[in-house]
Amino acid sequence: MDRFSNLRCSLERTDLIYQGPVEPLLPPRRASLPLWLALLLKRQRRANILPPPWLHPESLSLILDIETQNNEYQHAFSPPPPLPGQPSLRDRGKRAVATPRYTPDGGRYFPAPPFLLQNVAQDHVLSGEPPSLPFHWLEVGTMLLDAASDDLVDPDQTRRLLKELREVRTAKIRSGVDVLDAAATGGGGVALTGVGAMEVGEGRGFIAGVVDGLRKIGASKEQARREQLAEDMANGGYDATQDDEDDMEF
Repeated sequence: MDRFSNLRCSLERTDLIYQGPVEPLLPPRRASLPLWLALLLKRQRRANILPPPWLHPESLSLILDIETQNNEYQHAFSPPPPLPGQPSLRDRGKRAVATPRYTPDGGRYFPAPPFLLQNVAQDHVLSGEPPSLPFHWLEVGTMLLDAASDDLVDPDQTRRLLKELREVRTAKIRSGVDVLDAAATGGGGVALTGVGAMEVGEGRGFIAGVVDGLRKIGASKEQARREQLAEDMANGGYDATQDDEDDMEF
């Protein structure tokens, strides 16, 4: 996860384990660094951190409006950043053209979240491009507010907007219980497109508990139905036509 930093000190080229080389750091030139290294330099007062565009209060306000006031996303989440080669919301209708990348040993792969650079500061943001939350939006926002609040635009408002977004999106995840109940009888599932990593972790226990409870309820209903059929057969009142109708309804 990269971050642009304004440097206050010089550092030679460094090789990081599993993350490759880091270019020489020459202030006041900006440099793209792993988030943990940028936070380390910030705590040592050796760098300033430039926030990504989505962490600005205006962008967070727009995303919150999408989550709460847009009928299209009443029961869904604001769209995530487009994948490499995927058309943005502004360019709907265009064909997706993904560009592969290659590992050091020549293996081809297509990057996807969470292995995308979605938290890099930008000097120029395309006009008309709607803001979007990256996969690790909650973790990145919380860490930057804790360690680099003086580098953010209006940190108090940013903290409030992040809290409201978290509450709204958590409520949407919990409201999916009705959909899960329908899914237990052959309905659809819960759409989690745009959900962040921390939200998945927080909702996993709740959703898994609901699904397990619905599964037990369905099993008990099926057991009761089978016992009733066995009792009807023993009493000579078994009707195969009624059984077929029950199976179709189930």
